[in-house]
Amino acid sequence: MICPKHIRAIFLPALVLLCGVTFSGCTTVLTSTPPPKATPPQPKPAAKAGRIPATQRPYQIEGKTYYPLPSAEGYIETGTASWYGNPFHGRKTSNGETYNMYDWTAAHKTLPMNTRLLVENLGNGRSTTVRINDRGPFVGNRIIDLSYNVARDLGIIKDGTGRVRVTALGEAETIQLADNKTAARFLPHEDFQKGDFYVQIGAFTVQENADRLKDKMNREGRETETVRHERGDQVFYRVQVKAGSTLTAAKQMEQTLAGAGFPESFVVAR
Repeated sequence: MICPKHIRAIFLPALVLLCGVTFSGCTTVLTSTPPPKATPPQPKPAAKAGRIPATQRPYQIEGKTYYPLPSAEGYIETGTASWYGNPFHGRKTSNGETYNMYDWTAAHKTLPMNTRLLVENLGNGRSTTVRINDRGPFVGNRIIDLSYNVARDLGIIKDGTGRVRVTALGEAETIQLADNKTAARFLPHEDFQKGDFYVQIGAFTVQENADRLKDKMNREGRETETVRHERGDQVFYRVQVKAGSTLTAAKQMEQTLAGAGFPESFVVAR
């Protein structure tokens, strides 16, 4: 699947209506006559259902319209992005697809597969959209691993990494309102807080070393597994501790394990 290289802003009729209401409601008139003391403050009119906030800049991908999800229910993260190309090109990704370094895809440790993201390079202002189809990156504090094509589009090929902001996108549909007007509303989307979460506390090239740590954690009462993973020409044995079914609980487990001697631990979803 090839995602478009360029992002196009879509201006909705509902947005024009919103701007008109905003400007008329914010006009200030200066007068030397004080208002009557007995006049109570007027309540603000309630927002109409289905109205899209002016700050929700829409995007069109393969004929479908997407909006950044409201921050209260969506996912926004800022951090370091890296990229991967050869020798992973042609290998299987975590969701079973064949990795194509020329697609607009990316790897993330916890977001649900097929989540659409807006990725913005905070260093040069470039941005593009990607689809999550793999897990990673498993190096340091990096938050997303981009395909070669995406990294080239964002201008981070030479440096290898870049500081980015990623925003989860939600798909929208057009609905018919009264008086032949239309508006857009969100379709149901994945709950980013729910999943099968683990905290990775180590990765070894020798399976016996990984199993030794796994057995130690199990003896201490923490459900732990060793997961074999091929990464390029190397095989790693990852030691992962079961961390629950919510991202909040997994983050708490991550902090606990970091304070128990595993400072490089991080959350991963399966």
